[in-house]
Parts: sequence; structure tokens; C-alpha cells
Amino acid sequence: MNVRAYMASGPPIAAGSASPIFPRSEVQCVSATDDRPTAAPADIETASAAYAARFAGPAGRYMLTVQEQCVRELIASYRGGSILEIGGGHGQLLALYARLAMQVTLHGSNRECFARLCAQQLAGVRPLSGDFMHLDVPDRSHDIVLAVRLLAHVQDRQGLLSEMARIARHAVIVDYPSIYSANALTPLLFPVKKRLEGNTRTYLSFSRRQLEREFSHHGLSVIRQRKQFLLPMVLHRAGQGNALFQGTENMCRRLGLTALLGSPVIMQATRPRLTSPAIGGRASSSTRRRQ
Repeated sequence: MNVRAYMASGPPIAAGSASPIFPRSEVQCVSATDDRPTAAPADIETASAAYAARFAGPAGRYMLTVQEQCVRELIASYRGGSILEIGGGHGQLLALYARLAMQVTLHGSNRECFARLCAQQLAGVRPLSGDFMHLDVPDRSHDIVLAVRLLAHVQDRQGLLSEMARIARHAVIVDYPSIYSANALTPLLFPVKKRLEGNTRTYLSFSRRQLEREFSHHGLSVIRQRKQFLLPMVLHRAGQGNALFQGTENMCRRLGLTALLGSPVIMQATRPRLTSPAIGGRASSSTRRRQ
């Protein structure tokens, strides 16, 4: 299949005007010697075999299970709808999309991003390759536009969020490391994390308020968030899926601690609406009256 073949009718409408630069006070940059921009798009790394190996053991499978549960809670109401996942060559959520009978367009910056995915994973999936800052996809053409494991590694975050908002009919979903979590200690702990994990990447952390403000420039309002872990993820990796750590996470969720201080955060921003989502672009009667 030609991964550049995805085209839809209608000329794209210009994206919204640029928003203010993210205030430095609200972005926590990792103090690491290799924290410099690279030429390769961020999703090429997450689509690699080396990155997949980070989730091969018990700890990795546990992290992916929690991630899938959080994403499912946010997209279940869009069952049967269309979704574009940007930088999705890692394939971590394809099984969830299949169970929800979603119409999936999977983006990768180049063809190699799909190399690890088998025919079964790609069944019914429309691949799309190219620059995720300038996708050849019409405005509001997908019910949901989602990107996980991407935002924290992109230099032009405003450009990415603007492009996602342009394409999304109803909702944009991203994940991000929260500055109000154990990530506050990242400048001190990153060398330890690097030693334990080997191929970890540098990243930026954000606040909810910062991303809410950015989404508001594009007519999106945040309605839901899901925080994944209270303990630093490096502890789960070091413990190789230790049951005590997982039990601690369960207890922290029940006590509401994860909701306060958990990270990474999966955030859903939606367009205001008076009724439930109209899947696949089919507006409800009340929505049609408003139009």
C-alpha cells in the first residue's frame, strides 16, 4: 500500500493564527547534555525496535495496560468513529482501536515507521506518512486526533497542537509529563534514569493550565484528564513489574493521590457541544438546528 496515498476531497483551510510562546516558567526542561534538537522527527524513535524493547517485559506490559485503560475511558464514547493517530508507528493502541471498531488512520513520519507492524495489526488501517506539522489531511476530517509519546519530544509544540486541532472534528488527545509530579525531580534523577533504562530520551514537562491555554486558542476546551502513575516510571522498570509497586499504584489511585500528582497525564480537549458526539460527522438534530 502506498502510504502517501491518503487524500480527501476539499481544499484545506488555513490553520489558526500562531499563539503566544509557551512561558519558560511553565516548561521544565531536562538538564542533560544531549538535550538538543535533532534532525529526525520524534516519532521515528518511538516506532523503532529499540523503543519497543522498553515495553517487552512485565513492567512495560503493565505500563501499556494502564495507558490503554486511560485512553479507552476517553475515546469509548466515539466507538465506530474516525481517529487519526499522529506518530503512531509504535502501534501501542491499535488493538484498542480494533475493539472499538474505529476507522483508523495511522501516521508515521516515513514508511519505516510502519516496518515493525504486522499485517494483522494494520488490517483495516489507513497508513499516512509525512511531516506531522503539515499533514495533507482536510480540516475537521477525523472525530479524534491523538498523539501519545510525542508532545514532550517535539520542538515546535505549538505547531503540533495547532495541526491536531485543525484536523479534529471533536477531540484532541495528547499525553504529557506533568510538572506537578515526580518529574519535578527530573533534573536530579535523569542520570539515574539514563543508567537504568539505557535508551531513555530527554523531554519537557508541562502544566495543565499551560496546555489548556494553548488549546483554547483553537476553540478546544479540556474536559477530562487521566493520570497514569504516582511512582516514577523508572521504579517500575527497575522493579521489573514488581507486584508491590503495582499494588502501591492501585492504592494511590483509590486514595486520589494519583489524580493529584500522577504522571504522565493523558489529556482530552474537545470542541464545545450541546449534545453527545456526532460520530463520523453526522450532526445531531439539535446541532443541525444551531448550524
